[in-house]
Amino acid sequence: MNSRVETVLNLPAYQRILMVVLIMVALAAGFYYLIYQAQLEQHGSLVKKRDAAQVKLQKNQKIANNLAVYRAEYEKMQARLDEALGELPLKREIPSLLTSIGDLAKEKGLEILRFKPAKETIKGFYAEVPVTLKLAGSYHQAAAFFDAVSKMERIVNIKGLTLGGAKAVEGKTTLGVNCSAITFRFVEKSTNPKGKKGGKRK
Repeated sequence: MNSRVETVLNLPAYQRILMVVLIMVALAAGFYYLIYQAQLEQHGSLVKKRDAAQVKLQKNQKIANNLAVYRAEYEKMQARLDEALGELPLKREIPSLLTSIGDLAKEKGLEILRFKPAKETIKGFYAEVPVTLKLAGSYHQAAAFFDAVSKMERIVNIKGLTLGGAKAVEGKTTLGVNCSAITFRFVEKSTNPKGKKGGKRK
């Protein structure tokens, strides 16, 4: 018999038991750190992925259940956008629109002393087109003009309004009316490919 084995067998019982316990603890520790811990971490990772997938699935199911509502809301918003864009004239329509504003002033009995279009300002998909107005007429004529402008099919805002310089003309009080009429136009995107020159858009 091997001398080492004999030495162990000759040890007191409590020492042999202690050695067995130590060997079992060493095996258990090796199993935990080399095999079980890696599987435990992998299991935890899979649980997290499963939970994330369940959350995503619930969100997708909620969207699917409300898809008809979202589609109806989108179509409603698209219709509102189309309606709003319909109130923005194209660049080629601006001259006639400005002419209409001048015609309204004359129609309401106002004298046009200055009608000067200013430089437009691009603001994304639309541009502001201001016109400086200097008019002369009665208060009621000015009020009728502004009311008519507010009822135009296209959007026209009046800003910077000042009234002054009242004077009597043929028994009637005439005021100086200064303001800016600001309309808006839809900014048309160029159809020419980037970097290539083409003819002017009509």
